[in-house]
Amino acid sequence: MLTLGYALSSEEHAPRLLVDFAARAEQAGFRKLWISDHFHPWNDEQGQSPFVWSVIGGIAATTSQLEVYTAVTCPTVRIHPAIIAQAAATSASMLGGRFGLGIGSGEALNEHVFGDAWPSADVRLAMLEESIEVMRELWTGEVVSHRGEHYTVENARLYTLPEQPPGIWVSGFGPKATRLAARTATGGYVNTSPDAEMLQLYRNSGGTGTSQASVKVCWAEDASEALDTIYRLWPNSGLPGELAQVLPTPQHFMQASQLVTRESVADKPHGPDPAAYLEQIRAYADAGYDELYLHQIGADQEGFFDFVERELLPALGDEVRLR
Repeated sequence: MLTLGYALSSEEHAPRLLVDFAARAEQAGFRKLWISDHFHPWNDEQGQSPFVWSVIGGIAATTSQLEVYTAVTCPTVRIHPAIIAQAAATSASMLGGRFGLGIGSGEALNEHVFGDAWPSADVRLAMLEESIEVMRELWTGEVVSHRGEHYTVENARLYTLPEQPPGIWVSGFGPKATRLAARTATGGYVNTSPDAEMLQLYRNSGGTGTSQASVKVCWAEDASEALDTIYRLWPNSGLPGELAQVLPTPQHFMQASQLVTRESVADKPHGPDPAAYLEQIRAYADAGYDELYLHQIGADQEGFFDFVERELLPALGDEVRLR
C-alpha cells in the first residue's frame, strides 16, 4: 500500500513557515515529511532558501511523530561529507531516530558557489559514493582518518550520535545513479517521477528498503488560478534533459524557463477536482513506489491540508495510508 507524505519546499517558504507547515502536516495525520536542501531557489519568484539543518532543528522541537527526510542533500562539493555526517547525526538525535538522509549528486545551481568546477556526471557519482563511505565511517563513533580520491578526513570523531545510524536514501534518475543507489543506500531509493523501469533496475541490482518519490500539485478553488501559480513559481519543472544539473544560477533558470509554456506544466494536478490527483497518485502506486510525497505549490498550504482531509483521502479510501 502506498504511503502519502508531505513535501516542504525550502525554495518557496521562509524558515518559520516551514516549521509551522510541518506541525500542521503532523496535525493533518501525515507521518512522513520531505524537505528540500538548496543554497539557491530555482528562480527569484520562489524567493527563499534557508539553511535546511536549522529548519530541521525547529521541526524536531515542534513535532513528535513526523519522520523527516532531506530530499535531497548533496554531500560532495559545497559541504564536505564529514560535516553532513555530523548534521545528520545531530538531526537524528534531536528527532529520536525519526530522520533519514536523502542524498544525490546535486546541481551546479547550489554547488558552484565557492568557485569549484562542476564535475562531470561520472565524477559526481564517484564523489557521492565516496562521501557515503566517509559518513558511514564517522557514524561508527570511532576516530576516522580517510584519504580517498576526493576527500580527506583526519582524526575526526563524532561524539553526538543517535542510537542507530541514519538511513541513507539515494536518488537515481538514470541507470548509473540507480545502480549506485542499489549498492550504497541503507534506507532506500529516491525518484521524482513514477518511473517503474528505474525502480525495477534498483531492485534487480540488489537495492532494498523503501522507495520514495514526489509529485508537485497545486490545490486552489480555481483551476486557472492554480495553473498560474504553478507557472509563476515552477516553470523550471518543464525544462528537459540535464539542464537542472548544469545551469549555475537562478537567472539562468529564469532565462531558460522563458521557453516553457503555461500549457506545458498543466500536467501537474491542480485546482479543486480530486480526479487528477487520484490519477497521479495511482500512477506511482502502479509503478511500485512505497511512499509518495505531495508538494503543494504556493502559499495556500492550509487549503491543501483541508482538501487532503475532506476530499482526497476519502476518495482514495484504503488505497493509501498516512502512516
